[in-house]
Amino acid sequence: MILVERSAHVAAPVEAVWEVVQRAEQLPAWLAGVRAAEVLSGEGFGRRQLVQAGRGSAHEAEVIAYQEPNLIGWRERAKGAGARAEARTEIYVQLTAGEEEGGTVVRLIVVRWPAGPVKAALLRLGLRRVGADLEDSLARLTDLAAVG
Repeated sequence: MILVERSAHVAAPVEAVWEVVQRAEQLPAWLAGVRAAEVLSGEGFGRRQLVQAGRGSAHEAEVIAYQEPNLIGWRERAKGAGARAEARTEIYVQLTAGEEEGGTVVRLIVVRWPAGPVKAALLRLGLRRVGADLEDSLARLTDLAAVG
Protein backbone atom coordinates (compact mmCIF):
# COMPACT_ATOMS: atom_id res chain seq x y z
CA MET A 1 0.00 0.00 0.00
CA ILE A 2 1.23 3.49 -0.87
CA LEU A 3 -0.35 6.53 0.80
CA VAL A 4 0.08 10.20 -0.14
CA GLU A 5 -1.79 13.07 1.47
CA ARG A 6 -1.83 16.83 1.33
CA SER A 7 -3.98 19.48 2.99
CA ALA A 8 -4.70 23.16 2.54
CA HIS A 9 -6.93 25.91 3.85
CA VAL A 10 -9.67 27.06 1.49
CA ALA A 11 -11.26 30.48 2.11
CA ALA A 12 -14.79 29.20 1.62
CA PRO A 13 -17.31 27.50 3.93
CA VAL A 14 -17.46 23.71 4.14
CA GLU A 15 -20.79 23.66 2.29
CA ALA A 16 -19.35 25.56 -0.71
CA VAL A 17 -16.36 23.22 -0.94
CA TRP A 18 -18.66 20.19 -0.55
CA GLU A 19 -20.75 21.33 -3.53
CA VAL A 20 -17.64 21.11 -5.70
CA VAL A 21 -16.04 17.91 -4.41
CA GLN A 22 -19.13 15.71 -4.21
CA ARG A 23 -20.15 16.24 -7.85
CA ALA A 24 -18.48 13.77 -10.24
CA GLU A 25 -18.83 16.11 -13.21
CA GLN A 26 -16.71 18.70 -11.34
CA LEU A 27 -13.70 16.36 -10.98
CA PRO A 28 -11.94 17.53 -14.18
CA ALA A 29 -12.15 21.14 -12.96
CA TRP A 30 -10.15 20.51 -9.80
CA LEU A 31 -8.61 17.02 -9.59
CA ALA A 32 -5.28 16.92 -11.43
CA GLY A 33 -5.02 14.16 -14.01
CA VAL A 34 -8.77 13.82 -14.60
CA ARG A 35 -9.94 14.60 -18.14
CA ALA A 36 -13.61 13.64 -17.78
CA ALA A 37 -15.97 12.09 -15.24
CA GLU A 38 -19.58 11.00 -15.35
CA VAL A 39 -22.04 9.32 -13.02
CA LEU A 40 -23.01 5.84 -14.19
CA SER A 41 -25.61 5.13 -11.52
CA GLY A 42 -26.78 6.08 -8.05
CA GLU A 43 -25.92 8.95 -5.79
CA GLY A 44 -24.14 9.31 -2.47
CA PHE A 45 -22.72 6.11 -0.97
CA GLY A 46 -22.50 3.40 -3.64
CA ARG A 47 -22.63 5.82 -6.59
CA ARG A 48 -20.77 4.44 -9.61
CA GLN A 49 -18.84 6.81 -11.85
CA LEU A 50 -16.49 6.62 -14.79
CA VAL A 51 -13.28 8.64 -14.47
CA GLN A 52 -11.09 9.23 -17.52
CA ALA A 53 -7.48 10.17 -16.88
CA GLY A 54 -5.50 12.59 -18.97
CA ARG A 55 -3.34 9.71 -20.20
CA GLY A 56 -6.36 8.07 -21.83
CA SER A 57 -7.05 5.36 -19.25
CA ALA A 58 -10.55 4.93 -17.83
CA HIS A 59 -11.40 3.85 -14.30
CA GLU A 60 -14.73 2.74 -12.99
CA ALA A 61 -15.13 4.09 -9.48
CA GLU A 62 -17.53 3.44 -6.63
CA VAL A 63 -18.16 5.88 -3.79
CA ILE A 64 -17.13 3.98 -0.65
CA ALA A 65 -17.30 6.82 1.90
CA TYR A 66 -19.96 9.52 1.97
CA GLN A 67 -20.68 11.70 5.00
CA GLU A 68 -22.25 14.96 3.85
CA PRO A 69 -20.70 17.58 4.04
CA ASN A 70 -17.39 16.32 5.39
CA LEU A 71 -16.16 13.20 3.60
CA ILE A 72 -16.30 11.56 0.21
CA GLY A 73 -14.11 8.73 -0.96
CA TRP A 74 -14.12 6.50 -3.98
CA ARG A 75 -12.31 3.37 -5.14
CA GLU A 76 -11.06 3.16 -8.72
CA ARG A 77 -10.25 0.03 -10.65
CA ALA A 78 -8.65 0.19 -14.09
CA LYS A 79 -10.77 -0.85 -17.07
CA GLY A 80 -9.74 -1.91 -20.55
CA ALA A 81 -7.00 -3.95 -22.14
CA GLY A 82 -4.25 -4.93 -19.72
CA ALA A 83 -6.16 -3.81 -16.62
CA ARG A 84 -5.27 -5.77 -13.51
CA ALA A 85 -8.16 -6.41 -11.11
CA GLU A 86 -5.90 -6.43 -8.05
CA ALA A 87 -4.61 -2.89 -8.71
CA ARG A 88 -6.76 -0.22 -7.13
CA THR A 89 -6.70 3.36 -5.95
CA GLU A 90 -8.78 5.01 -3.26
CA ILE A 91 -9.17 8.77 -3.11
CA TYR A 92 -10.60 10.57 -0.09
CA VAL A 93 -11.57 14.21 0.34
CA GLN A 94 -12.06 15.25 3.96
CA LEU A 95 -13.46 18.69 4.87
CA THR A 96 -13.23 20.31 8.29
CA ALA A 97 -14.30 23.79 9.33
CA GLY A 98 -11.17 25.88 9.64
CA GLU A 99 -10.29 28.11 12.54
CA GLU A 100 -10.56 31.17 10.32
CA GLU A 101 -14.14 32.45 9.89
CA GLY A 102 -15.85 30.68 7.01
CA GLY A 103 -12.80 28.70 5.94
CA THR A 104 -12.34 24.98 5.35
CA VAL A 105 -9.39 22.67 5.80
CA VAL A 106 -9.32 20.25 2.85
CA ARG A 107 -7.37 17.02 3.18
CA LEU A 108 -6.77 14.94 0.04
CA ILE A 109 -5.65 11.34 0.52
CA VAL A 110 -4.61 8.90 -2.19
CA VAL A 111 -4.06 5.24 -1.28
CA ARG A 112 -2.76 2.88 -3.96
CA TRP A 113 -2.44 -0.87 -4.01
CA PRO A 114 -0.24 -1.61 -7.02
CA ALA A 115 -0.46 -4.78 -9.10
CA GLY A 116 2.76 -6.47 -8.06
CA PRO A 117 6.24 -5.50 -6.88
CA VAL A 118 7.39 -3.91 -10.14
CA LYS A 119 4.39 -1.56 -10.22
CA ALA A 120 4.95 -0.79 -6.52
CA ALA A 121 8.56 0.22 -7.21
CA LEU A 122 7.45 2.45 -10.10
CA LEU A 123 4.78 4.08 -7.95
CA ARG A 124 7.30 4.80 -5.20
CA LEU A 125 9.53 6.50 -7.77
CA GLY A 126 6.59 8.72 -8.75
CA LEU A 127 5.54 9.76 -5.24
CA ARG A 128 6.89 13.28 -5.67
CA ARG A 129 4.70 13.72 -8.77
CA VAL A 130 1.64 12.39 -6.93
CA GLY A 131 2.25 14.89 -4.14
CA ALA A 132 2.65 17.71 -6.65
CA ASP A 133 -0.62 16.66 -8.34
CA LEU A 134 -2.42 16.79 -4.99
CA GLU A 135 -1.00 20.26 -4.31
CA ASP A 136 -2.16 21.38 -7.77
CA SER A 137 -5.60 19.89 -7.06
CA LEU A 138 -5.84 21.81 -3.79
CA ALA A 139 -4.92 25.07 -5.52
CA ARG A 140 -7.54 24.48 -8.22
CA LEU A 141 -10.15 23.55 -5.61
CA THR A 142 -9.34 26.72 -3.66
CA ASP A 143 -10.03 28.82 -6.76
CA LEU A 144 -13.24 26.95 -7.64
CA ALA A 145 -14.74 27.00 -4.14
CA ALA A 146 -13.94 30.68 -3.65
CA VAL A 147 -15.73 31.56 -6.91
CA GLY A 148 -18.62 29.15 -6.63
